[in-house]
Amino acid sequence: MRTVTHREMRNQSGDILRHVADGETIQVTNNGQVAALIVPPGTDPLADLVSRGQVRVARTTPSSLRSIVRRKGTADSQAIVADVRGRW
Repeated sequence: MRTVTHREMRNQSGDILRHVADGETIQVTNNGQVAALIVPPGTDPLADLVSRGQVRVARTTPSSLRSIVRRKGTADSQAIVADVRGRW
């Protein structure tokens, strides 16, 4: 994947867009941080992320979470937060 700065994108947008039209994905950075991802039309961004190993496809549906039984605890939320922060 090619990376260009926002200045390069501004000055060479025609060339960059030709690369994208040819199937290349390009990251655009602003002050060293990725600000945009330009992908060819018709590509599936999720499939691209999966193929790069950046995300995994869910194994179950969100509705399967409904079977989890809700439990009531004895501590209140302030006590839990204090315990996590180490002020117990």
